[in-house]
Amino acid sequence: MIVRPGDAIPMKKTRRTKKVSRNFAVRRSPIHGKGVFALKFIAKGTRIVEYKGELISDAEADRRYSRMHENSPHTMLFSVDGGLVIDATRRGNSARWINHSCAPNCEIAEKDARVFIEARRDIKAGEELAYDYNLQIGERHTKAAKREHACYCGARRCRGTMLGDAE
Repeated sequence: MIVRPGDAIPMKKTRRTKKVSRNFAVRRSPIHGKGVFALKFIAKGTRIVEYKGELISDAEADRRYSRMHENSPHTMLFSVDGGLVIDATRRGNSARWINHSCAPNCEIAEKDARVFIEARRDIKAGEELAYDYNLQIGERHTKAAKREHACYCGARRCRGTMLGDAE
């Protein structure tokens, strides 16, 4: 193609990309490993993120992870109603890095086998997002079990474990 002065030059159409404004980012956490931190003010009641992953049965979760996590409390599984589990190790998102706290600034809202993390109070920019894991392990919450699921949140009234009320 020969272009002469004054000729119209066909231009490739460029797509405008919409800038997505994120409310949070994943960083190193003083609580444990990675954590999720507010990038800007988040108002109480705001739905922050959906906890995503592959939806599987309890039996499939046990098959995949019971031996692997036999001596480790670290999992990215979230039990929902109906004997289902969200496995965030497969198709998961940043929500899997939200840590536990005994004085959480977030809470869980569950609807139709979906889990959402919402702000339970106003959250300042720079604060780490956290919710109470309220773990249930299917057995008595002995001192040993509580140690195996120790909490490192540092809250003034930390209960010392991520386990919830005994079953």
